[in-house]
Amino acid sequence: VQLVESGGGLVQAGGSLRLSCAPSGSSFSINAMGWYRQAPGKQRELVASITSGGTTNYAVSLKGRFTISGDNAKNTVSLQMNSLKPEDTGVYYCFLDILVSALTNTYSRAWGQGTQVTVSS
Repeated sequence: VQLVESGGGLVQAGGSLRLSCAPSGSSFSINAMGWYRQAPGKQRELVASITSGGTTNYAVSLKGRFTISGDNAKNTVSLQMNSLKPEDTGVYYCFLDILVSALTNTYSRAWGQGTQVTVSS
C-alpha cells in the first residue's frame, strides 16, 4: 500500500499548514490512522491519531494547535496545524492501520514517505 502525502512546506512562525494523506489503489478497512513526526536528531514521535470510530489522540504539547480528521470511506487523514512554531519543524509521516485478517483481527501499519514541514522564526 502506498500512501501519498501532501501539504508540507515552508511557513513562518504563527502560520498554518494542512497535511493530507491518501492511499493509492483500493480502499481498506481501517482501525486507526494518524501522523508522526521526526525532527533532526530526534526520535520519531506521535503527533495525533484517530480511530475508525472517531476517537482522537494528540501529543499533549500539540493539543489545541493541531487538529486531526479522517474519512474512513476514502481512507484519508488530514492534519490542520495552526500557530506553528519553529520546534514543529520536521518530517511528518502519515500512517494507516489496515485490516489484513478479520478472522484474527490483525492490522498492518502502512507508512507514507514523509513530507517536510519547516517553520521559520
